[in-house]
Amino acid sequence: MEFRIDRRSGVAAYQQIVQQTKQALRLGVLVPGDRLPTAKEVAESSAVNPNTTLKAYRELEREGLVEPRPGLGTFVRRSLARPQAGPDSPLRGELDAWMLRALAAGLERDDVIALVTSVMEQRYASPLASAGGTGTWETGSAHE
Repeated sequence: MEFRIDRRSGVAAYQQIVQQTKQALRLGVLVPGDRLPTAKEVAESSAVNPNTTLKAYRELEREGLVEPRPGLGTFVRRSLARPQAGPDSPLRGELDAWMLRALAAGLERDDVIALVTSVMEQRYASPLASAGGTGTWETGSAHE
C-alpha cells in the first residue's frame, strides 16, 4: 500500500494516512494479517516524517484496527469491509452505472462530489437512517 499525501488539502498528513488505511480496510484492499509499510518506507515514498506515520499507526492501534509486532512491523488486525460494499456487490455496480450516467450528462468530478455529499448528508441525518431503518429512498423532489 502506498499513501498519497496531499499537502494542499488542509488535512494533517497523519490523518490522511489514517483515512487512507481505513478506506483500504473498507474496500478489502487490506485484510487481517497484511503488513503496513514501515515508517521508513512511507517516509521514502511520501516524503513524510517517520513520526507522522507512527502517530497514524498509534491511532489505528487505539481503534483496534492494527497491531505492532516488535521487529516485524505493523499488521492489520481487523477489517472494516462489508460484503454490501465489495467490488462485486450489486450496490457498487449500481453506483458505477450512476457514475457513467453522470459523466454522460456532463457532470464534472466536483459536481458529482457535491451531489453525492448532499444526498449522503440528507439520508444519513434522517430519523429513519439514525433509527436503524431501511434507508428506503423516497421518490419525488422538494422542487417538483
